[in-house]
Amino acid sequence: MVRKIMFKEAINEAIRLEMERDESVILMGLDVAGSAGTDQERDSWGGVLGVTKGLYPLFPDRVLDAPISESSYIGAAVGASACGMRAIGELMFADFLGVCFDQLYNQAAKFRYMFGGKAVTPVTIRTIIGAGFSAAAQHSQSPYSIFTHVPGLKSIIPSNAYDAKGLLATAIQDDDPCIFFEHKALYTIKGEVPEEHYTIPLGKANILQEGKDVTIVALGLMVDMANKAAKKLAKDGISCTIIDPRTTSPLDKDAIFSSVEKTGRLVVVDEDSSRCGFASDIVGMVAQEVFGSLKSAPQMVTPPFTPVPFAPNLEAAYIPNATKVEAAVRKVME
Repeated sequence: MVRKIMFKEAINEAIRLEMERDESVILMGLDVAGSAGTDQERDSWGGVLGVTKGLYPLFPDRVLDAPISESSYIGAAVGASACGMRAIGELMFADFLGVCFDQLYNQAAKFRYMFGGKAVTPVTIRTIIGAGFSAAAQHSQSPYSIFTHVPGLKSIIPSNAYDAKGLLATAIQDDDPCIFFEHKALYTIKGEVPEEHYTIPLGKANILQEGKDVTIVALGLMVDMANKAAKKLAKDGISCTIIDPRTTSPLDKDAIFSSVEKTGRLVVVDEDSSRCGFASDIVGMVAQEVFGSLKSAPQMVTPPFTPVPFAPNLEAAYIPNATKVEAAVRKVME
């Protein structure tokens, strides 16, 4: 049965179904259980934004509260996964990944390679990204490009509830370490999601619409910005292909190259930093592989190279939006 549920409900459902299906799946994080099971039941948050609320009563032995020490419990999740469990580590904000960077960058990502394929680390790290809530520079970043850069890690950025459920199920089942980035602005957005269990393969882009004039590549919340811009551009006869890669590593390069070969124009929309980020990576690969198909210089719609501002007016100017995407498309059409 298909019904409309929120993005965060789809994530909760994916975890519940995987925990029902496989007893080796455990969940670790800050306040994922809270004081559930005590006389302070009302304080059971289900994580910082309540995404996992309701899972503790179903799996009291496998939903584990952690201390406020990201290095300790992410390290524990990596270690448990290397020893037969499938741990899901909930790391509040992606901004805090630096605290446990060695556990992921220098350990989990390299185990399979260093041990000749004999060691697997099926750990999934869920974390929150995105600006737009005046949460300031330390709680608003989207640093998925940092982890895309690391061989051995898989980086996943869903843009809707359907993808969130299917991609998370795949990540939990995957034998390699996965970083699952959830944009906080998407948590309450509803979408059609089947009630039953399903998976979506990693490295397979979603082509939301096909057009003949411009290829727009966007991730996470930026997919919505691309959709809004494309609708306005269509009124002026500009036809856009919109590609949501879903995952940055593995990346569906063929879908992007094939589209650019047809349209001859490229715009990449990315909420991560403008330097050495996802947008510049895509532009570089397109220039290297299908340069002869380009009719104009590719454009990147990214934030300025600065920390995320706290002031609402500055933050609004910082975040890529549909107007900026539209302007970039019109520029490549000139």
